[in-house]
Parts: sequence; structure tokens; C-alpha cells
Amino acid sequence: MKRVYSSHNLAAVHHARNLLEVEGIRARVRNELLGSAMGQLPPIECQVELWVLEDADAERAERVLRLGAAGAGDNAGPWRCSACGEPGEPQFTQCWRCGAFRSA
Repeated sequence: MKRVYSSHNLAAVHHARNLLEVEGIRARVRNELLGSAMGQLPPIECQVELWVLEDADAERAERVLRLGAAGAGDNAGPWRCSACGEPGEPQFTQCWRCGAFRSA
């Protein structure tokens, strides 16, 4: 097992695990409950961690997480709404002006 990600944000770690699972990389979340020990333990020791089960998957997992954090894929850059022409930022999937969903 090898650690590929850590954060104080439990939801972010579970999201990262989901990204890996979609890619067929088995991973485990550890230290989910250590946040309550912060103060008794150093904060860095209380981070929630994501570990891949196979060391050979670690490099690919880190690449998937980097791309996921950047919003990579076909929809990685700014876009223009096909219904009203309003420009949209990469992190949004729906037009703020007319409500139309971003085309694939």
C-alpha cells in the first residue's frame, strides 16, 4: 500500500477515492476519525489519507488525481453556452444565465 493523497477535508479524500475507483484503482481511506484528536496530536498526523492497495498503481493514481483536481478531460477549459452564447468557466456544467447544461 502507498499513500497518494491526504487532506483535513474528509469529503475531498472520499471524492479522490471515487475518482480512483472509476479508473479501476482500488484504494482505502485511513484516519477518518483522527480529526477529533487534533490538539492532542499534531495536525499533520490527523489528516485523512488515501492509500492505493497496489504499489504499482500509485503513479497512475497520482496522475488521475492531478487531472481530476485540474478538471481535466474534454471539458477542461472555458466553454461557451450553446443556447445563449454566455461564456462559462471550466468547473461549471450549467450556464448561469439560461440554465442550459454544458454540451459534452
